[in-house]
Amino acid sequence: TVVQWLREPRVVCRSCDIPLLIDCLDIQIRNHLTRMSAKIITVANHKGGCGKTTTVVHLASELANLGNKVLVIDLDPQANASLHIGIQHPSEIVVTTAELLVGDISLLADALQEETNFEKVSLIYGSLNLGKTEDQLKEEAPRPSEELNIKLELLKDLYDFILIDCPPSLKLLTSNALASSTHVIIPIESGSQYGLYGVTDLLNHLEKIKRINPDLELLGALLIKHDERQNVCKLIRDEALKQVGKILETTIPQSTKVNQAAILQQSLLKVEKNSKVRKAFESLANEIVAKV
Repeated sequence: TVVQWLREPRVVCRSCDIPLLIDCLDIQIRNHLTRMSAKIITVANHKGGCGKTTTVVHLASELANLGNKVLVIDLDPQANASLHIGIQHPSEIVVTTAELLVGDISLLADALQEETNFEKVSLIYGSLNLGKTEDQLKEEAPRPSEELNIKLELLKDLYDFILIDCPPSLKLLTSNALASSTHVIIPIESGSQYGLYGVTDLLNHLEKIKRINPDLELLGALLIKHDERQNVCKLIRDEALKQVGKILETTIPQSTKVNQAAILQQSLLKVEKNSKVRKAFESLANEIVAKV
């Protein structure tokens, strides 16, 4: 398993003299030769309730159903993705993203949970302790926005996709997610008059992050709770295209099945695989695979 591999005896990296679980140069060489490095997708929007967690959870399920090996990283102090995917409650987990971000890379093996409610989906839990992590990063980390990227280096050739759920803010947790990612999705609540609130600030933040991660690619806005029959949804769609510049072809309809899946801690595939919303996430997964 990945955890067993991570627990192998550590060596000192030839390129940076930092004690690691595997040599950084070996990772770089292997990634270059095999071109198997994971696609790391952050789902970000500093507006709350726009569907970030829903997108991460069910996109992870559908990507895994397509045969991909998927890791979900929960950077939200509310830890809703962890509550849905994880077998244990976040409060029972000793090493979460909070401890991993400010701790040694050797904590990675303890943070990674391979047994979850979703087949082929691993999880690094979020927790309430993330509320203190940003202050710790500011005080202790030489590069506060790049700690997650350092920790993920070991995992990039072990997963096909790594999905990161972010808090509703543009502070250091979201910056760490974006700095470590290859792609970003912006979920927008289509049926809400406030759906596009703050999108310009988010886009400006992405441009700043590209100074340290120039390869970060915007996949586009993802319309959540979208109903093409409603005028407000059409207006939001047109405005999202104008502001963001890209919109994913797949849209996610509103459905009670999403809340039902969260309560049951199951995927939509298990709750009702033929439902309209499940088919939408299946379509989204196929679109993402084709684009990245």
